[in-house]
Amino acid sequence: MITMLNDRSTPLSLLATRRSGKPRDLIAPGPDADQLTQILGIAARTPDHGKLAPWRFVIVQSGQREALARVITDAYRVERPQAARLEIEALEQFATQAPTLIIVLSSPKPESHIPIWEQELSAGAAGMNLLHAAHALGFAGGWLTGWAAYSDNVRDAFGAAPERIAGFIFLGTSAKQLEERPRPDLGKIVSNWCA
Repeated sequence: MITMLNDRSTPLSLLATRRSGKPRDLIAPGPDADQLTQILGIAARTPDHGKLAPWRFVIVQSGQREALARVITDAYRVERPQAARLEIEALEQFATQAPTLIIVLSSPKPESHIPIWEQELSAGAAGMNLLHAAHALGFAGGWLTGWAAYSDNVRDAFGAAPERIAGFIFLGTSAKQLEERPRPDLGKIVSNWCA
């Protein structure tokens, strides 16, 4: 069992205390421009076989959130023309929650000899580093995917195939105490290999 520390004074306690915040519960303040640069710099310090940087970060500024909501709802209506009002409202809310939004794109380089799978894993690691850096600066973060992450029409607003949206990472200050959630039993997920 891991002993959880309630401060951020050591690297291990920092890692042990990171929690996901629900984007709808994230309020201002979010990271300022200097903090965001620091967060993204740390996110870019991720394992990257071949030094390909097979990921990109797109910051959606607060003044662009309504435009993002239109991109998402328009794409949804193309795929689901009979969409109900509540579905559309949920998508609009998705795009406008939390003070800071960063879209992490998996941006593989197919011409490389590095397997695509390794490049995609690197994109996931970049997203996790981003969340750890935000936590280290005192912010909460929530990484969401949902329908919008898998829509080619939404992705095309930020890039093009073979890129894919790895996630929408929302950052801010949690309006609620972040509670510990059940974690996997290490006895069930760790084993020793025997030849």
